[in-house]
Amino acid sequence: MDSYSESSPKMRLDHAKKQGSEEETHLPGLELEPPSGNNHHHRFHSMNALEILRETVRILRYNSWGFLAIATLLICPVSAAVLLSNLVIDHSLVKRLTVRMLLVAKTSGLPLRPFISHSCQRFAEMAISSTMCFPLYITLSLLSKAALVYSVFWSYSHKKFDASKFYSVMCKIWRRLVSTYVWMCMVVVGCVTLFLIVLLAVCNTCSIFGFSTQLIIYAAMAVGLIFSVVFANAIIICNIAIVICVLEDVSGPEALVQSGALIRGQTQVGLLIFLGSTIGMAFVEGLFEHRVKTLSYGDGSSRIWEGPLLVVMYSFVVLIDSMMSAVFYFSCRSFRMETSLEGESHSILETITFSAESVGIQ
Repeated sequence: MDSYSESSPKMRLDHAKKQGSEEETHLPGLELEPPSGNNHHHRFHSMNALEILRETVRILRYNSWGFLAIATLLICPVSAAVLLSNLVIDHSLVKRLTVRMLLVAKTSGLPLRPFISHSCQRFAEMAISSTMCFPLYITLSLLSKAALVYSVFWSYSHKKFDASKFYSVMCKIWRRLVSTYVWMCMVVVGCVTLFLIVLLAVCNTCSIFGFSTQLIIYAAMAVGLIFSVVFANAIIICNIAIVICVLEDVSGPEALVQSGALIRGQTQVGLLIFLGSTIGMAFVEGLFEHRVKTLSYGDGSSRIWEGPLLVVMYSFVVLIDSMMSAVFYFSCRSFRMETSLEGESHSILETITFSAESVGIQ
C-alpha cells in the first residue's frame, strides 16, 4: 500500500505529464518518483505533529505567493478586526455581563477570587468580540479557510492557485460551507453552555454538602481541565469538518460526524496542533494587549508600527493553523487507509479528486 521512509516525513507523489512526456517537478518536501506503467498513485503516510508542521512549511514555500495573497486579502482584515475589537467594544456592556456572571458564580458557591473575576471579564470580552466579528468570520474567514484547503490540495496536484477556478468552485460549495460553519458554531456554543451548567452544578453540590472554599476551587479546576480537553477535541473536529466539506460532497452534521470518525486514532496529533496554534495566537494577543492597548512611548507612536506588525504575526499563525488542518486531514486519511485497507492499493488524491470533480475542480 503506502511506501514511506521512516527517517523522513516526506510524502511521495507520482506525477505523469501529458502526451507521454515525463518531467520531474519537485515540490519541496514531496519526493516524486517516475511513473511505472499506467498506475500512478499519490502516496501518503500518516505523520506526527512536527512532521505536519514541516510539511506545511514545505507547501508554503512551494506556493508562497498564492498563500501570501490569501493572507493579505482574506486573513489580515479578520485578524485586525479580532485584535482591535476589544478597543471598540462597549465596555459598559462588558461590565454588565461580567457583573451578572460574578453574581451567578457567587450564588453557586464559587468564591470570588481575583482569578475568577478576571476570567469572567475575559469571557465577557470574548463573547462580545466574537459576536461583533461574526459577519467577518462567516465571510472572509470562511473564504480564507476554503482557499487554503484548495491551495494545499492543488499543491499536492502540482498546480498553482487559480482565482477564477476557485471562484467557480466557491459558487457551488458556498452553501454547504456556510451550513457546516453554522453547525460548528452550534457545537462550540453547546460545549461552552454545557461547561457552565456542569460547573455551576458541581459548585452548588459542593456548597450544599458543606465543602470548604478550597475544595470547591479544586472541583471547579477539575471541571475546567476536563472541559479544556473536550473543547479542544471539538475544535479539532470542527476544523477537519471544514476541510471535509470543501474537498468532499458532505456538509453540516454529516461532515462533523465524518470528521470525528476520521481523526480517531490521531487525536493526540490533533491536540498537539491545537495546543501549538492556541499558544501562538494567545502570545500575539498578549503582545497586542500589552504593547498596543496599554503601553506606548511618549505620544504613542509605537502603536503605528507595532500594531500592524502584530496583526501580520497573528495572520501568519492563522495561516499556518489552517494549512496544518488541511495537511492533518490528508494524514488522517492515510492513517485510516493504513489501518483498514491493508493489502489494497488506493490513492488518497485520486479519492479526493473524485469528490472534488463533483464541484468542478480539475
